Amino acid sequence: MLKEFKDFIAKGNVMDMAVGIIIGAAFTAIVKSLVDDLINPFIGLFMGGIDFANKYIVLSGDVMAGTPLADARESGAAIFAYGSFIMAIINFLIIAFVVFMLVRYVNKVKAAAETPVEAAPEAPAGPSELDVLLEIRDSLAKK
Repeated sequence: MLKEFKDFIAKGNVMDMAVGIIIGAAFTAIVKSLVDDLINPFIGLFMGGIDFANKYIVLSGDVMAGTPLADARESGAAIFAYGSFIMAIINFLIIAFVVFMLVRYVNKVKAAAETPVEAAPEAPAGPSELDVLLEIRDSLAKK
């Protein structure tokens, strides 16, 4: 059983998947920082300084106006956090665009690698061996 487990772990697919998960986690942290630290301030600037991630509607419970979303959630009130949802959509669109650009680049590299190298132009083909033999036979037959 231990040998089977070693064989399973040693397979390329498992290792590729593990690397993909690790890279995905690191990529998620980068995208989160991109959205939170770079894109959200611009969105807030265009919307008059509004912190979009903290936009919510209280469905039930007592929450003071202007309370941050985290504090409103801790109070136990039912919260409709539409700002968080919109930020998740923006996150998704950014990730999808970056993945699209990466796949596009990888496909271009693969296509360039698969393109056969142009062969040197071939010299014009002369008569074949059969043509030469037939010509000799015909010239001998004329004599």
